[in-house]
Amino acid sequence: MIKITLVAGARPNFMKIAPIISAIKKSQAKGIDIQFRLVHTGQHYDKKMSGDFFEQLNIPEPDTNLEAGGGTQAEQTAAIMVAFEKELMQNRPTFVLLVGDVTSTLACSIVAKKLNIDVIHVEGGIRSGDMSMPEEINRIVTDSITDHFFTTSEIANINLRNVGVEEERIHFVGNTMIDTLYLNKKRFFKPRGSQFEDLKKGNFIMLTLHRPSNVDNETQLKAIIETILENTADFPIIFPVHPRTALNLKKIAINYERLRMIEPLTYLEFNYLVEQSKGVITDSGGVTEEASVMNIPCLTLRETTERPETIELGTNELVGTNPEKFKPYLINLLSGNWKPYKGIPMWDGKSAGRIVDKLIQLYS
Repeated sequence: MIKITLVAGARPNFMKIAPIISAIKKSQAKGIDIQFRLVHTGQHYDKKMSGDFFEQLNIPEPDTNLEAGGGTQAEQTAAIMVAFEKELMQNRPTFVLLVGDVTSTLACSIVAKKLNIDVIHVEGGIRSGDMSMPEEINRIVTDSITDHFFTTSEIANINLRNVGVEEERIHFVGNTMIDTLYLNKKRFFKPRGSQFEDLKKGNFIMLTLHRPSNVDNETQLKAIIETILENTADFPIIFPVHPRTALNLKKIAINYERLRMIEPLTYLEFNYLVEQSKGVITDSGGVTEEASVMNIPCLTLRETTERPETIELGTNELVGTNPEKFKPYLINLLSGNWKPYKGIPMWDGKSAGRIVDKLIQLYS
């Protein structure tokens, strides 16, 4: 029997794990002796991550929640490690499967390896080159002790080869986030409320901001938002506000009728708006992937990205964080003269099936 411990700690992790769970269940239906245990570390919790989120994406309730949220980076890492060690000692798996690059990914990979349990990293090998990002440290440390890597791009494969990872441990399978997108595309729906009533395809812009470099400095945050508003004509800006961003927005007293600041949305609501929008302005990595596949223009307010394939083959442009420098991109967005999606290899909605098939081959 293959016993898998699946680990998720933040909302994007569950989007990446959902199709893997579905693929495991399909293998079970074929009579393959494969079991899984879903562990939620509790790293992030919000109401959109509770019942309706799991129901929307057809994710089973976690078998356990380690409830290790809150505190500093070190406190959270330590809390996850202590709780996850107990979990693995009580329910020892064949291997631990981790996704993404959050604190939970790092903490649980260390615990598993110290218990001599193989580590599988889905989305391994991606790099931004920016060591000021906690996620970059998480990626590097996790990948340094990973046994098998499931990668999203040839660029990630090259990154791993460059640090000496053997070819037989690198498995190019594509992107499970895109599996989730394709699986749920027909189920997207418009949010309810007066903020959304006048929205039609192409007549509004989506905005998301949460990176410390953009939102922790009040002057920078104000400059970014004012530059966006000054260079987007009369388009409404739909802005689901991240809790981190909300604190500083209150301090700078931004108040424009066109800027519609709303509560975080569910997955199906958010992606409905992305698909219907004129374009997306973001500092999120995952949003650049989804926008590219939906052929929606995307401006990323960062100096580096760990997803260069979204720039080379997708609709994403890395526009930096200097408001003066990203003005021309806003003008280009409004002109309608934006590069189209060219297609990213293996981002076809079948990545999870390839992952599970390879795991069965490796561990049967």
